[in-house]
Amino acid sequence: MPLDFTAEELLPENLNFDVQFEPTKVSDKKYVINGVTGEYIGVVGDSFTCASHGAFFEGVHNTMTETLGEDECNGMNIRWKDARNNAWVMMDMLLPNVTSKVITDKHETTVSQRVIALHGIDGSCSNMVFFGAIDFFCTNGMIRGEHDKVRRKNTSNFSMDRFITDLQRSKQDFYAQSRRLQEWADTKLTGVDIKALLETILKSDRKAEKMYTLYRQEVVNRGNNVFSLYSAFTNYATYADERNGFQLRNTGNDTNAVSMFQRENQVSQWIETPAFKQLVAA
Repeated sequence: MPLDFTAEELLPENLNFDVQFEPTKVSDKKYVINGVTGEYIGVVGDSFTCASHGAFFEGVHNTMTETLGEDECNGMNIRWKDARNNAWVMMDMLLPNVTSKVITDKHETTVSQRVIALHGIDGSCSNMVFFGAIDFFCTNGMIRGEHDKVRRKNTSNFSMDRFITDLQRSKQDFYAQSRRLQEWADTKLTGVDIKALLETILKSDRKAEKMYTLYRQEVVNRGNNVFSLYSAFTNYATYADERNGFQLRNTGNDTNAVSMFQRENQVSQWIETPAFKQLVAA
């Protein structure tokens, strides 16, 4: 079975369209138009250019399969999220053949390698690719820090060179991250004032109170350790309903997928704070 796909084979139908432009009555602005439906989906500067979702994601997906090979990419599970009337799209790729165990004194879970690609055609984001993992126990996603972000200028002439380089070391990086998660699972939080710690990291008493409740729920399954705290963070970035109390406000805008991805970025920033790093300092 071939691992390369065309845009038609890869994308959901609503995301596979050419991008068209039309001048506005403002001299330096133009409309972004869905070439299939004719819908006006954005306003950008008159010099703005972009690849279609199909061109970008076909390139990312097929570069992955050619670089990583059949052993890693067979069975790849792709989840699509979109926002802003299909102008903002996220391709979330799970590689179930690249896994590792994280074991606590109460629980064992499997984490799998994950690659996330973002693309916008209305100027709402640059082309970006992130590397991370997903916890199969509760399907919580996790992306690593800012240094693991691959940015691409939003134009049809983007280069894949750095992406290929990062892919070549992505499996090694995933296992290094898995070892770090195991270190967190082995690090007890006995004697740590978790509420005060969360207030320092989150800079919000209200959010810290709700996160503390999530942490206590994680402790029941995973034990009193840093991995449980991190799992509470990734729960916040995965769900936005009664399961965790962190509902999104209903603004009437088509931006929920963007908001949830911004939560993932928040988590990657929280674990880089001095307060969190101090928990696992050697």
